[in-house]
Amino acid sequence: MTIAFLARLPANATDQWLEALRAALPEERIVAGLANDADIAVVANPAPGQLATMPGLRFIQSAWAGVDGLLGDPALPVHLPLARLIDPGLATQMAEAIAAHVLALHRQAPAYRDQQAQGVWNPLPQPPAAERQVGLLGFGEMARASAALLEKLGFRVCAWSRSHGDLDDLLASSDIVVNLLPLTAQTRGVLGRDTFGRMKLGASVINVGRGGHLVQADLLAALASGQISHAVLDVFETEPLPADHAFWPHPAITITPHVAAATDPVSASARIAANIARFRRGEPIEGLVSPQAGY
Repeated sequence: MTIAFLARLPANATDQWLEALRAALPEERIVAGLANDADIAVVANPAPGQLATMPGLRFIQSAWAGVDGLLGDPALPVHLPLARLIDPGLATQMAEAIAAHVLALHRQAPAYRDQQAQGVWNPLPQPPAAERQVGLLGFGEMARASAALLEKLGFRVCAWSRSHGDLDDLLASSDIVVNLLPLTAQTRGVLGRDTFGRMKLGASVINVGRGGHLVQADLLAALASGQISHAVLDVFETEPLPADHAFWPHPAITITPHVAAATDPVSASARIAANIARFRRGEPIEGLVSPQAGY
């Protein structure tokens, strides 16, 4: 049988993926683009409607951890099993990124950056990490890896998901709130006026989930009022972020270009190959997505 790799990526990135997939799946025929005889599709941001045009398709494997883009395709064949990528390498990268941002906020890097711009020498009070609580919105693989690293650094960590923790308590007691939720109809706009209003006065926010989680106007209002002291944003509704966007020059916003956790084709292909082998053997699939839940 044939595996179709469907992607909207730069040509060099597509070539890297094909090389990695073929090395990880030497017994399979892997082609780029649509294939009528394909029974499996490995997808990285495919064009809407593509997956509905392959009559022999039996399994869809995402090359990304997030599947909100796929689930947003009205032509997605939802009767087929769909798996998201689960790669420990991604979780490690995400944990490193979150720890870096938390430490920067904890050690008051934004305030010292502002002082440097003004030529001000003013040591600020520095509480220990044990006196800071980091609240994680979401408690999947990436959040658990992040929590473990933050706890090693001495921070108090709590987490909330649909089935875990108390959201009101987390928001009211956390100095830094990190969003790692999947983007679903229920979580879209979760970082908005209501959530900001329930947070500790002067708390910071880190968004490494999806741009759709954030209500941009509400964040600007919360920063202006002092309810939120600083925001670290790695993901945006429109990427790249437009050059004239209000976030770029804002002194209380740190921007990174969607780099918190980058998928490595070699590492990911090994996990994808293992999942395809499970599917071929009729075994339970890793990362099986529930279209109803949205992840």
